[in-house]
Amino acid sequence: MVKNILLNGVGGQGILLVSEILVEAFLLAGYDVKKNEIHGMSQRGGIVNSHIRYGDKIYSPTIPYGEADIIISFEYCEALRFLGYLKNNGIIIFNTQKIIPISVSTGKFNYPENVEEIIQKLNIKYDKFDAFEYAKEFGLPKASNIALLAYSSKYFQEIDDFIWEKALRKYIKEKYFEKNFEIFNNLRKK
Repeated sequence: MVKNILLNGVGGQGILLVSEILVEAFLLAGYDVKKNEIHGMSQRGGIVNSHIRYGDKIYSPTIPYGEADIIISFEYCEALRFLGYLKNNGIIIFNTQKIIPISVSTGKFNYPENVEEIIQKLNIKYDKFDAFEYAKEFGLPKASNIALLAYSSKYFQEIDDFIWEKALRKYIKEKYFEKNFEIFNNLRKK
């Protein structure tokens, strides 16, 4: 059994942190895990993606085209970018937060407002969540990545609560841990 998860979004959304947490959680759950990240222009709002593969034995960190079981998109429009990686019976989970790129704000390109409609027309299974607004309710909007991870965790039944806590504790700085864990725990238990 091999499972493939693709994370994507734009720089500054905490995708790489979530990637580290997921890898740690799968390792703690006893799986072989491989990860591959692309974050060339991430500090300037560029595209960031991370391939995570786990199972009994993993040989390559890169998800083959059309083989992603789950895509987690941290930004609304970015949900469309990697749809070709999704399996026929896969699911895309996307954050409804919109981050308007410079190319759109300068008028060079248009921002697609109908992402959900496009996904529906393609008959793709999806789930959506406003992670930014949820994290903002806790006074920590920068933790929208942790909120999206918590929301998505229902698709990772093989990871127990104590494993999530251990993985989060390893990668979230101590001074931010309690608030992030509160966000994660409250959402996970819904």
